Amino acid sequence: MSFEIALTLIILLVTIILFITEAFRVDVIAILVMLTLAWTGLITPSEAFSGLSSNAVIAVIAVMIIGYGLEQSGVMQKITRPLMEAAGKNEKKLTAILSLSAGAVSALMQNIGVIALFLPIVRKISKKLKFSLKRVLMPVGFAVILGGNLTMVGAGNLIILNDLLQQQGAEPYNLFAVFPIGLAVLLLGILYFYVFGDKLLSTEEKEEEGFLEKQQKLISAWEISTTVYSYRVPEGCDLLINTLEESKLWSDYNLYLLALREDEEISYAPWRFTKFFAGQELIIMGEKENLKAFGRDYNLTLEKEYSNYLEHPELEDTAFAELMLTPRSDLAGKSIREIAVRKNYYVNPVHLIRGEKEIGYDFSDVTLQAGDTLVVYGPNENIRFFESEKGLILLTALPPKKIEGNKPFFAVGSFLLSIILIILGFNLGLAFFTGAVFIILSGIVKIDEIYEAVDWKTVFLLTGLIPLGIAMENTGAAHYLANLLIMPLRDGPIFLILLAVALLASIFTLFMSNVAAAVVLVPLVMIIAGEIGVAPRGLALLAAVSASNSFILPTHQVNAFFMSAGDYKSSDYLKSGAFLSIIYIFTAALMVYFFYI
Repeated sequence: MSFEIALTLIILLVTIILFITEAFRVDVIAILVMLTLAWTGLITPSEAFSGLSSNAVIAVIAVMIIGYGLEQSGVMQKITRPLMEAAGKNEKKLTAILSLSAGAVSALMQNIGVIALFLPIVRKISKKLKFSLKRVLMPVGFAVILGGNLTMVGAGNLIILNDLLQQQGAEPYNLFAVFPIGLAVLLLGILYFYVFGDKLLSTEEKEEEGFLEKQQKLISAWEISTTVYSYRVPEGCDLLINTLEESKLWSDYNLYLLALREDEEISYAPWRFTKFFAGQELIIMGEKENLKAFGRDYNLTLEKEYSNYLEHPELEDTAFAELMLTPRSDLAGKSIREIAVRKNYYVNPVHLIRGEKEIGYDFSDVTLQAGDTLVVYGPNENIRFFESEKGLILLTALPPKKIEGNKPFFAVGSFLLSIILIILGFNLGLAFFTGAVFIILSGIVKIDEIYEAVDWKTVFLLTGLIPLGIAMENTGAAHYLANLLIMPLRDGPIFLILLAVALLASIFTLFMSNVAAAVVLVPLVMIIAGEIGVAPRGLALLAAVSASNSFILPTHQVNAFFMSAGDYKSSDYLKSGAFLSIIYIFTAALMVYFFYI
């Protein structure tokens, strides 16, 4: 064993330990592995960062954008309804139906595309039926991987297999040659979770803090009074001769005009030069005493009092939010008055935080600086627009965007275009990114929403682990392990050799892409097969199929994809996937033994 092989295997072992013990977040572990490989000289710097431009990572980013677009378009609502009706109120039945559906679709689609399609479906149905997302999502995700073995185009490792066979002068397999193996592992996987799911799947889910709780924390932190008065402007009122700014509402009374209603029309955060008219309803927020003083001074008619702004029917879709100025923000060096925040964005500036200094009074003419934090109030969509338009960072979570049912046919068309391009043989990343760009150009996903749609934790997990596969191949560590595990068994029972090949491929695919694992192993096992008198095509098929056996760590792109959505830890994969991996190894080896050798 050379020094490079030994060092690579040590790094591999440490990586496994870090994943199992969860010493750091999975994406941090992956990045540490990537840097370690580069600094030890096992790979070049360009190879270390090659994951950022890899086909798999590009495909994952594109699929996330497409999935977000499908959800925003309202397509998922049409898909979820019949599935919910079929499942009723039974969580196990729902999980089995979704798993079978996802596995079947995986037969003709790349599995990363299938999980992108099913993730929002699972999320939506689980929420609606009040089932545990954590208990439903992992079985469906695993079924996506299992279903990729139903045909020779369902997974990258099987697609590449025929090319590898032809390179070795062997006959390629037809489209459904792998179906018996794929059907067996898929049905056993679904049955596995149906029977043992209660014990394997965690019921502990991170309780998400609701929007109202977050709002209450923000309100308490900045001691904002949320009492709201609805005043009616009567005829002959002194307010009629003033604009909003001239009324001194903010500067003298420290009050905020949240909205102004006239007949059936309502305008939020009116501009400072807004004029008042008799009959208008003013929705004003602030301290009770200041509200009373303002109403008394201008002879306004009190219509109704609300102890909290959210009680007012017109303020249901409004919120407080903290926005930080970045160094490149358009607000830096300008004042609120210059920007005309109310006129252009219809949000109310409420507080300005600069270091330890808090300004709650009128700061209209204060020059804003990078690092300042603005507390604003207004409609949720207006705050989002203000954030994106002016280069701000939103520090406060807003309620989820309402799905508008925007261009569902275009969204589905973009997704299907990607799938057709892949079936026609085009590059995976290129095909999915083409679909993602069509989704963006159509306006279903806005430019500023792209970064929101991508789960960067997943991206960097995959990016960091790709160099480990490169190091295993370049240093010869992969070939060393293969010879170490298989060659001593050359004179043993054939089934034992099959188990060793399936086990080795399963180990490789945890830290290499399934395609890379197949590329490394298939030529090697075909040579070994010739030496020990086993059918080379059968052993090659077993190696390729077993390269999909990736369930005990979140390193497969499908597992990485749904990890954040289900709030899973590495230990969840180990607990649920360990025995499934063993079942997979025995089932695949048994099927190959009886049908392919």
